[in-house]
Amino acid sequence: MSTRSKHHTVPLSVLLKRELENERIERPEIVHGQASQSKKGEDFTLLKTECQRVVGDGISTYSVFGLFDGHNGSAAAIYSKENLLNNVLGAIPSDLNRDEWVAALPRALVAGFVKTDKDFQEQAQRSGTTATFVIIEGWVITVASVGDSRCILEPAEGGIYYLSADHRLDCNEEERERITSSGGEVGRLNTGGGAEIGPLRCWPGGLCLSRSIGDMDVGEFVVPVPYVKQVKLSTAGGRLIISSDGVWDALTAETAFDCCREMPVDAAAAQIVKEALQAKGLRDDTTCIVIDILPQEKPASLLPAPKKLGKGVFKSMFRRKSSESSSHVDKEYIEPDVMEELFEEGSAMLSERLDTKYPLCNMFRLFTCAVCQVEMKPGEGVSIHYGSSNPGRMRPWDGPFLCLSCQEKKEAMEGKRLSGDRHNSGSD
Repeated sequence: MSTRSKHHTVPLSVLLKRELENERIERPEIVHGQASQSKKGEDFTLLKTECQRVVGDGISTYSVFGLFDGHNGSAAAIYSKENLLNNVLGAIPSDLNRDEWVAALPRALVAGFVKTDKDFQEQAQRSGTTATFVIIEGWVITVASVGDSRCILEPAEGGIYYLSADHRLDCNEEERERITSSGGEVGRLNTGGGAEIGPLRCWPGGLCLSRSIGDMDVGEFVVPVPYVKQVKLSTAGGRLIISSDGVWDALTAETAFDCCREMPVDAAAAQIVKEALQAKGLRDDTTCIVIDILPQEKPASLLPAPKKLGKGVFKSMFRRKSSESSSHVDKEYIEPDVMEELFEEGSAMLSERLDTKYPLCNMFRLFTCAVCQVEMKPGEGVSIHYGSSNPGRMRPWDGPFLCLSCQEKKEAMEGKRLSGDRHNSGSD
């Protein structure tokens, strides 16, 4: 006589509910504050919490924080604030799970930045803006940046990490070389008689930044392709500071964190702005956003003072994630609860930032422009690898593909095509 094993089936809806409840428990609490002192009225911020990745479920949420420091007018900063997020989301396929969605963000941010720049330039306005754009999904922080506003992180374990790049020509040798190799010029303002004053600038145009959104009058060598960094915090959390150059011209990262230690976020942001003004005065718009990422069970008030780290602990706490797939790891093994670096890339070349080695094979649809998402007829698109200096890696018929308009922009940014008429702006 055989006995039949009894299997109790659990409805899919119950399994999904359990998974979502677990996800809710694991998610941090996000609290934020901001402060600002205006000189020109060209700094703008975007603060959005509880954004829904899956509309209607109320659980798969993420937060978005943006700082846009305009120059030569505020139009580019306002336009970026209103359109950048939608352009980034438009570059992400709708059928991704949570992990895939997070993994898709770095490339979608590149596409979103370039589309925002391209669309704004079609309005024929000459202003430009920096952009520091932060998306927090669970414990994962993804930051994309162009310009000289900065995002810095202090995890609860201690240490300070820069999650953005500084695209000032004065302090970025790689960007100076990129511009000159593409046909642009880098130099200081010439007052006549051989005397040069002020910061290094990109000519034509005279902008002291190598990357921005807008700035149609300063040449295509100033590109909107962002530096992107993605990290995963430990469940102990951390504090982020996002500030415009009005803060960083006056304070070091260490001073910014130390001056607001154990303050709630609103008071912390106000204190950082106060310290900057006391150090340098109100020379520029000075804006600060402070974000605390906290364990749910912890009161949303203050992060403890970070622990002092011994030698060697600092390095192990912030390690790059292994390239091995997690499916190959023994299920009994538990990853240590430390901060991980998931992604970092700063190349200005679209063919490197949008290539097909990315693990999401469906990231870019075959007949959709990888940047502006316009639908294309078969044969209309141009491979991102067309004209590549390294044809051995990719074939010209490999995707993703660009529409003709975005391909022209790509070539102009790489110095392969002359841009239209340019006029000096002398903006900074």
